[in-house]
Amino acid sequence: MSFLAPPGQLVVDWDGTITVHDSQWMLLERYGDGEVFSAMEGSLGTTRSYREVMELELATIKAPFAEARQFLLDEVELRAGFRELLARYRPLILSGGFVDTIEPILAREGLEAELVANRLDPRPDGWRIHWRDETPCPVCGDLCKRRYLPEGRPLVYVGDGYSDRCAALAADRVFALPRLGEYLDEQGAPWEPFATFDDIAAALS
Repeated sequence: MSFLAPPGQLVVDWDGTITVHDSQWMLLERYGDGEVFSAMEGSLGTTRSYREVMELELATIKAPFAEARQFLLDEVELRAGFRELLARYRPLILSGGFVDTIEPILAREGLEAELVANRLDPRPDGWRIHWRDETPCPVCGDLCKRRYLPEGRPLVYVGDGYSDRCAALAADRVFALPRLGEYLDEQGAPWEPFATFDDIAAALS
């Protein structure tokens, strides 16, 4: 019997989870300011909020959006087994990234999925973010994904990094890559490792 009862209670992060490499990092490494990127990532969650880091990093990208989108279309790789997991469980993709950069990749793969993400304003003097909701989370105090989690239970969350922390702590079961897993260990929260989405499908069956 499946751990999931009806579809839609599986939530999956995009960057670094569905994608093999974080596509936002790929953009910043290709088109952004490397010194700013390095400094911001080092301050994330300590001296700067997630919102501050994202806005300062993205403002260093001044490339034409069409060029950046084509770069992602050429380079982004999806993690093995995602297509099959999507067909079976219809998960919600919940991302701190951007509809503008995620939807073209899904279209490239011929995939349709429910997606919650922010939007971009790719200005030539530096990209800006249109946040889906600018209200800080009452739990973590930052702009986070917890508020968009489905209400049904059991809730399964799949993620890899900083932006997944608060949402993962609200889930009944978490599949995590090492960076998120280390944080969950610090919080005393259970999690299960995975390498591909085939691993997750097998664990849920």
